[in-house]
Amino acid sequence: MQTHMRQEINEIPEAVARLLDQSGADLAAAGHALRERDPAFLVTIARGSSDHAATFIKYAFELTTGRPVASLGPSLASIYHAPMKLAGGAAIAISQSGKSPDIVAMAQAATDAGALSIALTNTLQSPIADASSHAIDIQAGPELAVAATKSYFNSIVAGLAVLAEWVDDDALRSALRDLPTVCRKAVALEWNDLAGQLGDAESLFMLGRGPALAIASEAALKFKETSNMHAEAYSSAEVLHGPVALVDYRFPIVAFAARDAAEGSVVEIADGLVEKGALAFVTSNNAGKANALPFVATGHPLTDALCLILPFYGFVEAWSRSRGFNPDAPAALKKVTETK
Repeated sequence: MQTHMRQEINEIPEAVARLLDQSGADLAAAGHALRERDPAFLVTIARGSSDHAATFIKYAFELTTGRPVASLGPSLASIYHAPMKLAGGAAIAISQSGKSPDIVAMAQAATDAGALSIALTNTLQSPIADASSHAIDIQAGPELAVAATKSYFNSIVAGLAVLAEWVDDDALRSALRDLPTVCRKAVALEWNDLAGQLGDAESLFMLGRGPALAIASEAALKFKETSNMHAEAYSSAEVLHGPVALVDYRFPIVAFAARDAAEGSVVEIADGLVEKGALAFVTSNNAGKANALPFVATGHPLTDALCLILPFYGFVEAWSRSRGFNPDAPAALKKVTETK
């Protein structure tokens, strides 16, 4: 019998198609509003997997528009009641449930401070939708497993769709239209080599750069949530500034490399860590020493990076079960976390 997590991973291609079809008008409206506002900067508001989605969106927007994007700490509004000055900017708030008090408070504060605010949520009838200028249903559908998969992926797809409308990017639009088909291929990939070599490892690093760093961050969280395994995400450039001191013989490292300008540097770091004794894996065919992991090349650097999470999701669900855990119900966690 499949776990809810595995079922929900398999549903991602359908969820993406549903989002692009049923929320298309709202995605376009938000993109056109950004074009009209022409914000000098953007801020993001999120926690957990949603914050990793926000990090991906940050890189996508910065790379495409040249506007700086910063993450706001939700406690600025909910705890510190700090006055915001966001006139001339835009805010993107991401919440699966749409009701975490600190996320809602920060979204409302951003709207009140003059930002054009956009909520990405899996629950359209929710406080975060009411607090925002535009609310978009990410159409992930019911997500019963505690570990987010569909909602993480669709939050990013929604952000990319808004971006494509803002800058009128036909190449990105085309890549998004192709995404359901690409996702079906990526979901079917298996990372058996990684599973076979991890052995009794208790800690590992996940590396990425640019949008793929957001994928590495999400992957590290999923190891913790589903497998009680310590994992930390670093930029492939940042790992050499201290964390590399922990790398010894067969220390596991998974490097997420997309087909973008950073691929070469990520591969170089992964190969270099092998020379230090690490057991390194990388989603690239260009590695000389690190082990290559299967991936699907999408033809667009942003969707290419995004789809790297799909074979990992399948791997970590199976890895969790192999270690005797239930990935649907991690200890001490619940589906909706409400913080103030």
